[in-house]
Amino acid sequence: MSMHALDQPANHAMARGRLAGAPRILVVDDDPLQRTLIMRAAKSAGYLATAATSCAEAIELLMREQFSCMTLDLGLEDGDGLDVMEQMTKAACQVPVIVISGMGALWRRTSRARARELGIDMLQSFHKPVDLAALRIALANLRSANAGLPNMHWLGEIRTLEIA
Repeated sequence: MSMHALDQPANHAMARGRLAGAPRILVVDDDPLQRTLIMRAAKSAGYLATAATSCAEAIELLMREQFSCMTLDLGLEDGDGLDVMEQMTKAACQVPVIVISGMGALWRRTSRARARELGIDMLQSFHKPVDLAALRIALANLRSANAGLPNMHWLGEIRTLEIA
């Protein structure tokens, strides 16, 4: 048996241990490829990711479970992201939102304005296909902010510290 094979269970146990206290993110996207990429980026930023493929599923999960953040596609098969945000407000669900959508800039600006009206904290708005490095930075910065720490930006191999 190779040393690598012996190390595997320990590595999996350590990974589970690191993620046990990790923040949770809800990834709402009906495109399987985009959803998978977003979930991988979230995991690499230290989040436990849960997927929803529709407005109805997203709303159900938000009512049942606690999340630190949500990524939200604006164009879903059973409605749009604004429907999800409106239902969040009705249920007094306070989850910061990162919009990731193929909709144009005007629609994303409109959704930002609507989120502001609803009292929802829209952290970022990314166009699809999302820049995964930028998404990981946004998620890492959210984790830092929630922990009361300054944001850390990774620029290739160079780290810069942002003092707020």
